[in-house]
Amino acid sequence: MKYEAVIGLEVHAQMLTDTKIFCGCSTKFGSEPNTQTCPVCIGMPGVLPVLNKKTLEFTIKTGLAMNCNIPSYSRFARKNYFYPDLPKGYQISQYELPICEYGYVEIVKDVDTIYVLNDGETKKIGITRIHMEEDAGKNIHESASSARGGGSGGGNYSFVDLNRAGVPLMEIVSEPDIRSPDEAVEYMKKLRTILRYLGVCDGNMEQGSLRCDANVSVKPAGQKEFGVKTEVKNLNSFKFVGKALDYEIRRQIKVLEDGGKVVQETRLWDSERGITESMRIKEEAHDYRYFPEPDLVPIVVDQRWLDEIRASLPELPDIKRKRFVSEYGLPEHDADLLTSEKSTAEFFEEAVKQGAHPKNTSNWIMTGVFNYLKEHDKKEISETLLKPIHLVNLSKLVETAEVSGTMAKTTILYEIFDTGKMPEEIVKEKGLVQISDTGEIEKAVDDVIAKHPKEFERFRAGEEKLIGFFVGQVMKMTRGKANPQMVNELLKKKLS
Repeated sequence: MKYEAVIGLEVHAQMLTDTKIFCGCSTKFGSEPNTQTCPVCIGMPGVLPVLNKKTLEFTIKTGLAMNCNIPSYSRFARKNYFYPDLPKGYQISQYELPICEYGYVEIVKDVDTIYVLNDGETKKIGITRIHMEEDAGKNIHESASSARGGGSGGGNYSFVDLNRAGVPLMEIVSEPDIRSPDEAVEYMKKLRTILRYLGVCDGNMEQGSLRCDANVSVKPAGQKEFGVKTEVKNLNSFKFVGKALDYEIRRQIKVLEDGGKVVQETRLWDSERGITESMRIKEEAHDYRYFPEPDLVPIVVDQRWLDEIRASLPELPDIKRKRFVSEYGLPEHDADLLTSEKSTAEFFEEAVKQGAHPKNTSNWIMTGVFNYLKEHDKKEISETLLKPIHLVNLSKLVETAEVSGTMAKTTILYEIFDTGKMPEEIVKEKGLVQISDTGEIEKAVDDVIAKHPKEFERFRAGEEKLIGFFVGQVMKMTRGKANPQMVNELLKKKLS
Protein backbone atom coordinates (compact mmCIF):
# COMPACT_ATOMS: atom_id res chain seq x y z
CA MET A 1 0.00 0.00 0.00
CA LYS A 2 1.17 3.52 -0.80
CA TYR A 3 1.07 5.99 2.08
CA GLU A 4 0.93 9.73 2.12
CA ALA A 5 2.57 11.85 4.80
CA VAL A 6 0.77 14.86 6.25
CA ILE A 7 3.10 17.40 7.89
CA GLY A 8 2.63 20.76 9.55
CA LEU A 9 5.47 22.81 11.04
CA GLU A 10 5.50 25.24 13.96
CA VAL A 11 8.57 27.40 13.41
CA HIS A 12 10.00 29.61 16.17
CA ALA A 13 12.11 32.55 15.03
CA GLN A 14 14.00 34.79 17.46
CA MET A 15 13.70 38.42 16.41
CA LEU A 16 16.75 40.61 15.82
CA THR A 17 15.85 43.27 18.36
CA ASP A 18 18.42 44.80 20.69
CA THR A 19 16.17 44.34 23.73
CA LYS A 20 13.65 41.78 24.93
CA ILE A 21 9.96 41.80 24.12
CA PHE A 22 8.64 43.20 27.42
CA CYS A 23 11.69 44.81 29.09
CA GLY A 24 14.93 46.62 28.29
CA CYS A 25 17.34 43.70 28.83
CA SER A 26 19.80 42.86 26.07
CA THR A 27 19.16 39.97 23.68
CA LYS A 28 22.87 39.42 22.92
CA PHE A 29 23.74 35.75 22.47
CA GLY A 30 26.56 34.05 24.40
CA SER A 31 26.80 36.27 27.49
CA GLU A 32 27.52 34.88 30.96
CA PRO A 33 24.44 33.10 32.39
CA ASN A 34 21.85 35.28 34.11
CA THR A 35 23.63 38.57 33.33
CA GLN A 36 20.88 39.84 31.00
CA THR A 37 17.92 39.73 33.34
CA CYS A 38 15.71 42.09 35.32
CA PRO A 39 12.63 41.79 37.59
CA VAL A 40 10.35 41.73 34.51
CA CYS A 41 11.95 38.84 32.62
CA ILE A 42 12.61 36.73 35.73
CA GLY A 43 8.97 37.07 36.76
CA MET A 44 9.18 38.98 40.04
CA PRO A 45 5.80 39.83 41.65
CA GLY A 46 4.27 43.21 40.89
CA VAL A 47 6.23 44.03 37.72
CA LEU A 48 4.50 45.16 34.52
CA PRO A 49 5.52 44.21 30.96
CA VAL A 50 5.70 46.87 28.22
CA LEU A 51 5.58 45.74 24.57
CA ASN A 52 8.68 46.41 22.46
CA LYS A 53 7.24 48.18 19.37
CA LYS A 54 10.02 46.78 17.17
CA THR A 55 8.79 43.22 17.78
CA LEU A 56 5.33 44.21 16.58
CA GLU A 57 6.79 45.88 13.49
CA PHE A 58 8.99 42.85 12.69
CA THR A 59 6.06 40.43 13.02
CA ILE A 60 3.79 42.53 10.81
CA LYS A 61 6.58 42.86 8.25
CA THR A 62 6.98 39.07 8.21
CA GLY A 63 3.24 38.55 7.88
CA LEU A 64 3.06 40.90 4.89
CA ALA A 65 6.02 39.15 3.23
CA MET A 66 4.23 35.83 3.69
CA ASN A 67 0.94 37.07 2.24
CA CYS A 68 -0.90 37.16 5.58
CA ASN A 69 -3.91 39.17 6.59
CA ILE A 70 -3.06 41.68 9.35
CA PRO A 71 -6.10 42.20 11.63
CA SER A 72 -6.57 45.72 12.96
CA TYR A 73 -7.16 44.28 16.44
CA SER A 74 -5.21 41.59 18.29
CA ARG A 75 -4.16 40.87 21.85
CA PHE A 76 -1.85 38.86 24.07
CA ALA A 77 -2.84 35.88 26.20
CA ARG A 78 -1.38 33.97 29.13
CA LYS A 79 -0.39 30.40 28.37
CA ASN A 80 -0.20 28.66 31.73
CA TYR A 81 2.22 25.83 32.35
CA PHE A 82 5.06 25.12 34.76
CA TYR A 83 8.66 24.55 33.75
CA PRO A 84 11.90 25.44 35.56
CA ASP A 85 13.00 27.91 32.87
CA LEU A 86 9.63 29.73 32.89
CA PRO A 87 9.81 31.66 36.17
CA LYS A 88 6.37 33.29 36.01
CA GLY A 89 4.60 29.97 35.64
CA TYR A 90 3.04 31.23 32.40
CA GLN A 91 4.18 32.46 29.01
CA ILE A 92 2.88 35.65 27.43
CA SER A 93 1.84 34.64 23.93
CA GLN A 94 -1.08 35.16 21.54
CA TYR A 95 -3.98 32.77 21.19
CA GLU A 96 -7.35 33.43 19.58
CA LEU A 97 -6.43 36.85 18.19
CA PRO A 98 -2.95 36.64 16.58
CA ILE A 99 -1.35 39.53 14.71
CA CYS A 100 -1.07 37.66 11.34
CA GLU A 101 -3.42 35.10 9.77
CA TYR A 102 -4.07 33.07 6.62
CA GLY A 103 -0.93 33.51 4.53
CA TYR A 104 1.23 31.28 2.37
CA VAL A 105 4.70 30.81 0.89
CA GLU A 106 5.63 29.05 -2.33
CA ILE A 107 8.19 26.27 -2.52
CA VAL A 108 9.68 24.20 -5.32
CA LYS A 109 8.07 20.80 -5.12
CA ASP A 110 10.22 17.66 -5.14
CA VAL A 111 8.58 14.41 -6.23
CA ASP A 112 9.74 11.51 -4.06
CA THR A 113 9.28 7.86 -5.05
CA ILE A 114 8.20 6.86 -1.53
CA TYR A 115 5.65 9.58 -0.81
CA VAL A 116 2.69 10.26 -3.06
CA LEU A 117 2.75 13.83 -4.40
CA ASN A 118 0.87 15.65 -7.13
CA ASP A 119 2.75 16.85 -10.18
CA GLY A 120 3.81 20.49 -10.45
CA GLU A 121 6.81 22.75 -10.20
CA THR A 122 5.75 24.95 -7.26
CA LYS A 123 3.40 24.54 -4.36
CA LYS A 124 1.80 26.91 -1.88
CA ILE A 125 2.21 26.02 1.79
CA GLY A 126 -0.52 27.70 3.80
CA ILE A 127 0.30 29.64 6.96
CA THR A 128 -2.39 29.48 9.61
CA ARG A 129 -0.99 32.22 11.81
CA ILE A 130 2.07 34.14 12.91
CA HIS A 131 2.05 35.40 16.46
CA MET A 132 4.39 37.02 18.99
CA GLU A 133 5.49 35.49 22.26
CA GLU A 134 8.34 35.51 24.76
CA ASP A 135 11.00 32.82 24.74
CA ALA A 136 11.69 30.73 27.84
CA GLY A 137 15.06 30.39 29.56
CA LYS A 138 17.41 27.45 29.18
CA ASN A 139 18.00 24.44 31.41
CA ILE A 140 21.60 23.20 31.65
CA HIS A 141 22.08 19.66 32.93
CA GLU A 142 24.99 17.58 34.25
CA SER A 143 27.84 18.85 32.07
CA ALA A 144 27.26 22.33 33.47
CA SER A 145 27.64 21.03 37.02
CA SER A 146 30.99 19.53 36.11
CA ALA A 147 32.14 22.72 34.39
CA ARG A 148 31.29 24.79 37.43
CA GLY A 149 32.72 22.33 39.92
CA GLY A 150 29.29 21.98 41.44
CA GLY A 151 29.06 18.28 42.05
CA SER A 152 30.24 14.92 40.90
CA GLY A 153 29.20 15.45 37.31
CA GLY A 154 26.87 12.48 37.56
CA GLY A 155 23.74 14.38 36.66
CA ASN A 156 22.77 15.41 40.21
CA TYR A 157 22.56 19.11 39.37
CA SER A 158 20.70 21.30 36.91
CA PHE A 159 21.12 25.01 36.29
CA VAL A 160 18.80 27.59 34.75
CA ASP A 161 20.06 30.41 32.53
CA LEU A 162 17.38 33.10 32.16
CA ASN A 163 19.24 35.26 29.63
CA ARG A 164 16.95 33.89 26.91
CA ALA A 165 13.76 34.41 28.94
CA GLY A 166 11.83 37.23 27.32
CA VAL A 167 13.71 37.21 24.01
CA PRO A 168 11.05 38.02 21.38
CA LEU A 169 9.81 35.12 19.26
CA MET A 170 7.63 34.79 16.21
CA GLU A 171 5.80 31.48 15.94
CA ILE A 172 4.95 30.67 12.31
CA VAL A 173 2.34 27.90 12.15
CA SER A 174 1.77 26.19 8.81
CA GLU A 175 -1.27 24.38 7.52
CA PRO A 176 -0.85 20.58 7.19
CA ASP A 177 0.04 21.06 3.51
CA ILE A 178 3.51 19.48 3.50
CA ARG A 179 3.73 15.98 2.06
CA SER A 180 7.37 14.89 2.38
CA PRO A 181 10.57 15.57 4.36
CA ASP A 182 12.03 17.26 1.25
CA GLU A 183 9.09 19.66 1.12
CA ALA A 184 9.48 20.39 4.83
CA VAL A 185 13.16 21.25 4.35
CA GLU A 186 12.34 23.45 1.33
CA TYR A 187 9.67 25.23 3.36
CA MET A 188 12.09 25.84 6.25
CA LYS A 189 14.72 27.15 3.85
CA LYS A 190 12.22 29.50 2.23
CA LEU A 191 11.15 30.86 5.65
CA ARG A 192 14.77 31.39 6.64
CA THR A 193 15.53 33.22 3.39
CA ILE A 194 12.54 35.53 3.78
CA LEU A 195 13.33 36.27 7.45
CA ARG A 196 16.94 37.11 6.59
CA TYR A 197 15.92 39.30 3.64
CA LEU A 198 13.64 41.24 6.00
CA GLY A 199 16.39 41.52 8.63
CA VAL A 200 14.05 40.32 11.38
CA CYS A 201 15.89 37.07 12.28
CA ASP A 202 19.45 35.90 11.65
CA GLY A 203 18.27 32.32 10.99
CA ASN A 204 21.16 30.85 12.98
CA MET A 205 19.82 27.37 13.69
CA GLU A 206 22.96 26.29 15.56
CA GLN A 207 22.32 29.00 18.17
CA GLY A 208 18.58 28.26 18.32
CA SER A 209 17.50 31.46 16.56
CA LEU A 210 15.39 29.33 14.22
CA ARG A 211 13.93 26.01 15.28
CA CYS A 212 10.76 24.04 14.68
CA ASP A 213 8.34 21.44 15.99
CA ALA A 214 6.83 19.09 13.42
CA ASN A 215 3.37 17.50 13.49
CA VAL A 216 3.37 14.41 11.29
CA SER A 217 0.92 11.63 10.41
CA VAL A 218 0.48 9.12 7.60
CA LYS A 219 -2.60 7.83 5.79
CA PRO A 220 -3.30 5.54 2.85
CA ALA A 221 -2.90 7.43 -0.41
CA GLY A 222 -6.21 8.96 -1.48
CA GLN A 223 -7.84 8.76 1.96
CA LYS A 224 -9.37 12.10 2.98
CA GLU A 225 -9.16 11.66 6.75
CA PHE A 226 -5.81 12.37 8.36
CA GLY A 227 -4.09 9.77 10.48
CA VAL A 228 -3.14 10.11 14.16
CA LYS A 229 -0.35 12.66 14.45
CA THR A 230 2.78 12.77 16.55
CA GLU A 231 4.78 15.87 17.40
CA VAL A 232 8.57 15.88 16.98
CA LYS A 233 10.05 18.66 19.12
CA ASN A 234 12.97 21.07 18.79
CA LEU A 235 14.52 20.38 15.38
CA ASN A 236 17.34 22.87 14.91
CA SER A 237 18.91 22.12 11.52
CA PHE A 238 17.67 21.42 8.00
CA LYS A 239 19.41 18.05 8.08
CA PHE A 240 17.68 17.04 11.32
CA VAL A 241 14.29 18.19 10.00
CA GLY A 242 14.68 15.95 6.95
CA LYS A 243 16.08 12.94 8.81
CA ALA A 244 13.66 13.12 11.75
CA LEU A 245 10.61 13.36 9.50
CA ASP A 246 11.84 10.58 7.22
CA TYR A 247 12.39 8.29 10.21
CA GLU A 248 9.05 9.16 11.83
CA ILE A 249 7.08 8.61 8.60
CA ARG A 250 8.72 5.22 8.06
CA ARG A 251 8.11 4.32 11.72
CA GLN A 252 4.41 5.14 11.49
CA ILE A 253 4.02 3.22 8.22
CA LYS A 254 5.63 0.14 9.80
CA VAL A 255 3.32 0.40 12.83
CA LEU A 256 0.28 0.43 10.52
CA GLU A 257 1.58 -2.35 8.26
CA ASP A 258 2.22 -4.51 11.35
CA GLY A 259 -1.44 -4.10 12.36
CA GLY A 260 -0.81 -1.60 15.16
CA LYS A 261 -2.13 1.89 15.85
CA VAL A 262 -0.15 5.12 15.92
CA VAL A 263 -0.34 6.78 19.34
CA GLN A 264 -0.74 10.55 19.71
CA GLU A 265 2.43 11.59 21.52
CA THR A 266 5.34 14.00 21.68
CA ARG A 267 8.67 12.60 20.47
CA LEU A 268 12.27 13.82 20.49
CA TRP A 269 14.86 13.38 17.75
CA ASP A 270 18.05 11.58 18.80
CA SER A 271 20.56 12.76 16.18
CA GLU A 272 23.30 10.36 17.28
CA ARG A 273 21.12 7.25 16.97
CA GLY A 274 19.04 8.57 14.07
CA ILE A 275 15.67 7.81 15.69
CA THR A 276 12.75 9.56 17.34
CA GLU A 277 11.93 8.60 20.92
CA SER A 278 8.74 9.01 22.91
CA MET A 279 8.82 11.93 25.36
CA ARG A 280 5.23 11.89 26.60
CA ILE A 281 1.86 10.46 25.55
CA LYS A 282 -0.76 13.03 24.53
CA GLU A 283 -4.11 11.30 24.86
CA GLU A 284 -5.86 14.65 24.60
CA ALA A 285 -4.89 18.27 23.95
CA HIS A 286 -3.07 19.93 26.83
CA ASP A 287 -5.14 22.54 28.65
CA TYR A 288 -3.01 25.67 28.90
CA ARG A 289 -5.90 27.65 30.42
CA TYR A 290 -5.43 30.57 28.03
CA PHE A 291 -6.96 33.86 29.05
CA PRO A 292 -6.37 37.49 27.93
CA GLU A 293 -3.18 38.98 29.37
CA PRO A 294 -4.43 41.57 31.91
CA ASP A 295 -1.16 43.55 32.07
CA LEU A 296 -1.04 44.41 28.34
CA VAL A 297 -3.57 46.45 26.39
CA PRO A 298 -4.98 45.09 23.10
CA ILE A 299 -3.04 45.93 19.92
CA VAL A 300 -4.73 48.24 17.43
CA VAL A 301 -2.81 48.53 14.15
CA ASP A 302 -3.26 51.90 12.47
CA GLN A 303 -3.76 51.61 8.69
CA ARG A 304 -1.27 54.41 8.04
CA TRP A 305 1.46 52.62 9.99
CA LEU A 306 0.60 49.33 8.24
CA ASP A 307 1.02 51.06 4.86
CA GLU A 308 4.40 52.44 5.97
CA ILE A 309 5.58 48.96 6.94
CA ARG A 310 4.35 47.55 3.63
CA ALA A 311 6.22 50.27 1.73
CA SER A 312 9.43 49.43 3.63
CA LEU A 313 9.50 45.80 2.47
CA PRO A 314 12.58 44.93 0.38
CA GLU A 315 12.39 43.10 -2.93
CA LEU A 316 11.65 39.55 -1.74
CA PRO A 317 13.49 36.44 -3.00
CA ASP A 318 10.76 35.10 -5.32
CA ILE A 319 10.39 38.45 -7.08
CA LYS A 320 14.17 38.95 -7.22
CA ARG A 321 14.68 35.47 -8.68
CA LYS A 322 12.19 36.12 -11.50
CA ARG A 323 13.80 39.51 -12.21
CA PHE A 324 17.28 37.94 -12.39
CA VAL A 325 15.98 35.56 -15.07
CA SER A 326 14.21 38.24 -17.13
CA GLU A 327 16.66 41.13 -16.66
CA TYR A 328 20.00 39.32 -16.75
CA GLY A 329 19.07 36.27 -18.84
CA LEU A 330 20.20 33.83 -16.15
CA PRO A 331 19.00 30.21 -15.99
CA GLU A 332 16.47 29.47 -13.22
CA HIS A 333 19.08 27.41 -11.37
CA ASP A 334 21.55 30.30 -11.27
CA ALA A 335 18.91 32.82 -10.20
CA ASP A 336 17.70 30.51 -7.43
CA LEU A 337 21.19 30.09 -5.95
CA LEU A 338 22.13 33.75 -6.28
CA THR A 339 18.98 34.95 -4.50
CA SER A 340 19.08 32.42 -1.66
CA GLU A 341 21.04 34.96 0.41
CA LYS A 342 20.36 38.69 0.17
CA SER A 343 24.06 39.54 0.48
CA THR A 344 24.91 37.24 -2.46
CA ALA A 345 22.21 38.80 -4.64
CA GLU A 346 23.44 42.31 -3.79
CA PHE A 347 27.05 41.30 -4.49
CA PHE A 348 26.06 39.93 -7.91
CA GLU A 349 24.10 43.02 -8.90
CA GLU A 350 26.84 45.38 -7.78
CA ALA A 351 29.41 43.45 -9.86
CA VAL A 352 27.16 43.63 -12.93
CA LYS A 353 26.54 47.33 -12.30
CA GLN A 354 30.33 47.89 -12.35
CA GLY A 355 30.68 46.23 -15.75
CA ALA A 356 30.85 42.46 -15.19
CA HIS A 357 29.02 40.07 -17.54
CA PRO A 358 25.95 38.60 -15.72
CA LYS A 359 26.41 34.93 -16.65
CA ASN A 360 30.20 35.04 -16.14
CA THR A 361 29.69 36.65 -12.74
CA SER A 362 27.15 33.98 -11.84
CA ASN A 363 29.67 31.29 -12.80
CA TRP A 364 32.39 32.92 -10.68
CA ILE A 365 30.10 33.04 -7.65
CA MET A 366 28.65 29.54 -8.00
CA THR A 367 32.04 27.88 -8.46
CA GLY A 368 34.98 29.80 -7.04
CA VAL A 369 33.16 31.83 -4.40
CA PHE A 370 30.82 29.12 -3.11
CA ASN A 371 33.66 26.58 -3.06
CA TYR A 372 35.77 28.91 -0.92
CA LEU A 373 32.89 29.57 1.50
CA LYS A 374 32.27 25.84 1.90
CA GLU A 375 35.96 25.00 2.40
CA HIS A 376 36.38 27.75 5.03
CA ASP A 377 33.04 27.17 6.83
CA LYS A 378 31.68 30.62 6.01
CA LYS A 379 28.04 31.35 5.26
CA GLU A 380 28.16 34.60 3.29
CA ILE A 381 30.40 36.55 0.92
CA SER A 382 30.20 39.46 3.36
CA GLU A 383 32.30 37.42 5.81
CA THR A 384 35.27 37.62 3.40
CA LEU A 385 37.47 40.40 1.96
CA LEU A 386 36.13 39.84 -1.56
CA LYS A 387 34.38 42.86 -3.13
CA PRO A 388 32.44 43.12 -6.43
CA ILE A 389 35.23 45.15 -8.04
CA HIS A 390 37.60 42.23 -7.45
CA LEU A 391 35.47 39.96 -9.67
CA VAL A 392 35.02 42.68 -12.27
CA ASN A 393 38.77 43.17 -12.66
CA LEU A 394 39.56 39.47 -12.41
CA SER A 395 37.07 38.68 -15.19
CA LYS A 396 38.74 41.29 -17.41
CA LEU A 397 42.13 39.69 -16.83
CA VAL A 398 40.73 36.35 -18.01
CA GLU A 399 38.87 37.88 -20.97
CA THR A 400 42.02 39.63 -22.20
CA ALA A 401 44.01 36.37 -21.75
CA GLU A 402 46.40 37.97 -19.27
CA VAL A 403 45.75 35.09 -16.86
CA SER A 404 44.16 31.69 -17.35
CA GLY A 405 40.71 30.90 -16.01
CA THR A 406 42.10 28.09 -13.89
CA MET A 407 44.74 30.33 -12.36
CA ALA A 408 42.13 33.01 -11.70
CA LYS A 409 39.61 30.70 -9.99
CA THR A 410 42.16 29.07 -7.73
CA THR A 411 45.34 30.94 -6.92
CA ILE A 412 44.28 34.55 -7.58
CA LEU A 413 40.73 34.36 -6.22
CA TYR A 414 41.83 32.61 -3.04
CA GLU A 415 44.58 35.18 -2.53
CA ILE A 416 41.95 37.94 -2.81
CA PHE A 417 39.79 36.21 -0.19
CA ASP A 418 42.71 36.08 2.23
CA THR A 419 44.31 39.49 1.60
CA GLY A 420 41.76 41.75 -0.07
CA LYS A 421 44.39 42.77 -2.66
CA MET A 422 43.38 43.71 -6.20
CA PRO A 423 43.93 40.90 -8.76
CA GLU A 424 46.35 42.99 -10.85
CA GLU A 425 48.57 43.43 -7.79
CA ILE A 426 48.56 39.70 -7.06
CA VAL A 427 49.41 38.83 -10.69
CA LYS A 428 52.35 41.24 -10.63
CA GLU A 429 53.65 40.09 -7.23
CA LYS A 430 53.51 36.37 -8.04
CA GLY A 431 54.43 36.55 -11.71
CA LEU A 432 51.20 34.91 -12.86
CA VAL A 433 50.84 36.53 -16.29
CA GLN A 434 49.56 33.94 -18.76
CA ILE A 435 52.01 32.56 -21.32
CA SER A 436 50.60 33.19 -24.80
CA ASP A 437 53.85 32.98 -26.74
CA THR A 438 53.43 30.24 -29.35
CA GLY A 439 57.10 29.28 -29.35
CA GLU A 440 57.30 28.91 -25.58
CA ILE A 441 54.14 26.81 -25.39
CA GLU A 442 55.22 24.67 -28.35
CA LYS A 443 58.50 23.92 -26.61
CA ALA A 444 56.61 22.80 -23.47
CA VAL A 445 54.31 20.60 -25.58
CA ASP A 446 57.29 18.97 -27.33
CA ASP A 447 59.02 18.34 -23.99
CA VAL A 448 55.90 16.69 -22.50
CA ILE A 449 55.41 14.42 -25.56
CA ALA A 450 59.08 13.43 -25.46
CA LYS A 451 58.88 12.52 -21.77
CA HIS A 452 55.77 10.33 -22.22
CA PRO A 453 56.32 8.13 -25.30
CA LYS A 454 54.05 5.32 -24.05
CA GLU A 455 51.11 7.67 -23.57
CA PHE A 456 51.86 9.16 -27.00
CA GLU A 457 51.62 5.73 -28.64
CA ARG A 458 48.41 4.90 -26.76
CA PHE A 459 46.89 8.15 -27.97
CA ARG A 460 47.90 7.38 -31.55
CA ALA A 461 46.32 3.94 -31.08
CA GLY A 462 42.94 5.47 -30.33
CA GLU A 463 42.92 6.49 -26.63
CA GLU A 464 41.94 10.06 -27.39
CA LYS A 465 40.89 10.75 -23.79
CA LEU A 466 44.63 10.98 -23.02
CA ILE A 467 44.53 14.51 -24.41
CA GLY A 468 43.54 15.57 -20.88
CA PHE A 469 46.67 13.94 -19.48
CA PHE A 470 48.92 15.85 -21.86
CA VAL A 471 47.15 19.15 -21.18
CA GLY A 472 47.63 18.60 -17.46
CA GLN A 473 51.33 17.86 -17.90
CA VAL A 474 51.89 21.02 -19.96
CA MET A 475 50.02 23.15 -17.42
CA LYS A 476 52.10 21.57 -14.65
CA MET A 477 55.34 22.30 -16.50
CA THR A 478 54.33 25.94 -17.01
CA ARG A 479 53.01 26.26 -13.43
CA GLY A 480 49.47 26.81 -14.74
CA LYS A 481 50.43 29.88 -16.73
CA ALA A 482 50.12 28.53 -20.29
CA ASN A 483 47.13 29.65 -22.34
CA PRO A 484 44.85 26.55 -22.16
CA GLN A 485 43.28 27.15 -25.57
CA MET A 486 46.69 27.37 -27.26
CA VAL A 487 47.87 24.29 -25.35
CA ASN A 488 44.91 22.27 -26.63
CA GLU A 489 45.34 23.41 -30.22
CA LEU A 490 49.06 22.68 -30.30
CA LEU A 491 48.65 19.28 -28.62
CA LYS A 492 45.97 18.18 -31.08
CA LYS A 493 48.20 19.23 -33.94
CA LYS A 494 51.32 17.49 -32.54
CA LEU A 495 49.57 14.32 -31.37
CA SER A 496 47.75 13.71 -34.61
